[in-house]
Amino acid sequence: MLTSRIISAVVILCLIPLLFSSCNEDDLKRAATISAKKVTLSKDRSLDVEIVFSDSAVVKAKGFAPVLDQVNPSVGSKYQEMPKGVKITFFDPFQKVTGTIVSDYAIRKETEQLTIFRKNVVVVREELTFNTEELTWDQRKKMFFSPRGIVTKPDGTILNAINFRAPEDFSTLDFEQGSGETYLNGGLTP
Repeated sequence: MLTSRIISAVVILCLIPLLFSSCNEDDLKRAATISAKKVTLSKDRSLDVEIVFSDSAVVKAKGFAPVLDQVNPSVGSKYQEMPKGVKITFFDPFQKVTGTIVSDYAIRKETEQLTIFRKNVVVVREELTFNTEELTWDQRKKMFFSPRGIVTKPDGTILNAINFRAPEDFSTLDFEQGSGETYLNGGLTP
């Protein structure tokens, strides 16, 4: 038993110089470079947040997030993260609800003026419902973009949309490689 401990100690003592000799100056420089690139984040968390979007004193939308993190990285642009999801309600000039967006996660990049909704994103408007896993709102272009999603209309029409684009009011839809089902009233006789 004592000899096995001695053998183990000798093996460990022999391995230590081997480990140190495998580290050369280049490895140490690389490690120093990596540690110098540390980015620190400061995060302020708010709970049950309501955000009002207005233009010329007219409320255009209200957003609600159970959790809102204001993140300020030491390098790069600050952003707002909504890890528990968000719901945005849109209004017309008479404060009538015109639609909603709901998602399980969202991030708003202030400098780029982009809001990205992810996970179970549902847009509901009077004339359509749009379901997707990712939807980007570009405030500068006043447009919504999505790589893919499903458009459902009140008449039962279902469209699979690739590279979906729509203005902020969803008044028109533009997409590529669409496919789906539609229903017609009456016959197709000439």
